[in-house]
Amino acid sequence: MTFDEAVLALRAAGCVYAEDEATAIWETYDEPSLRAGAVTDRSSGRPLEQVVGWAQFGPVRVALAPGVFVPRRRAEALLEPAVALKPDARVVVDLGCGAGALAASLASLLPSAEVHGVDVDEAALQCARRTGGFHVHHGSWWSGLPTSLRGRVDLAVAYLPHVPTGNLSDIHHDFRAHEPDLSVDGGPDGLDPLRAVLADADSWLAPRGAFVTLLARQQVPPGFEVVAEDGDDVVVVHRRARS
Repeated sequence: MTFDEAVLALRAAGCVYAEDEATAIWETYDEPSLRAGAVTDRSSGRPLEQVVGWAQFGPVRVALAPGVFVPRRRAEALLEPAVALKPDARVVVDLGCGAGALAASLASLLPSAEVHGVDVDEAALQCARRTGGFHVHHGSWWSGLPTSLRGRVDLAVAYLPHVPTGNLSDIHHDFRAHEPDLSVDGGPDGLDPLRAVLADADSWLAPRGAFVTLLARQQVPPGFEVVAEDGDDVVVVHRRARS
């Protein structure tokens, strides 16, 4: 299969950015058979990032595998406000880190920080370990972190599952068919993961520590500070008061 043939096959499968996707496949695979297999895999509907085994996110390349949540580029909006908010953060945590997009990016942007990522999906954590640059832990939200971090987290970030259960069918079919529900399902109103994180946030955050996340404007809870916005997406902060 030639590059041009790959572009035509991807375009026929409905890939809007067929040339860019073919370029990523050619960059990743040298063997003609592997390239052809990747084109077939992508044409069947598997997300490109799972096909090539990586995704570019902020300053890092994130390792991926079939069945693992694909980092959303919209979540890059968290990086600049988080770094600006806590440029001297000593302990940084990515809650629900998945393959490690936010954690690895913040480790790159805050090289003096001790960065931790935690997730319940072991397949995603295997990718996070390959992505590297931070400590990886298995568990649910704060409870998966070492107890030594309690009360010491200067900056916590999360791109939380936020889609209401009844709206899961609205997710693009390529992602819906190839990502676990737990990575997108936010419960009846989309806010169950946020409630779970907030329930223990103040016991883990350091004095004046901050939790930063991305929400739809209509989902922002009372008391949150909006620090950045882009259309309906807003980056919000929950701060722990001084002790």
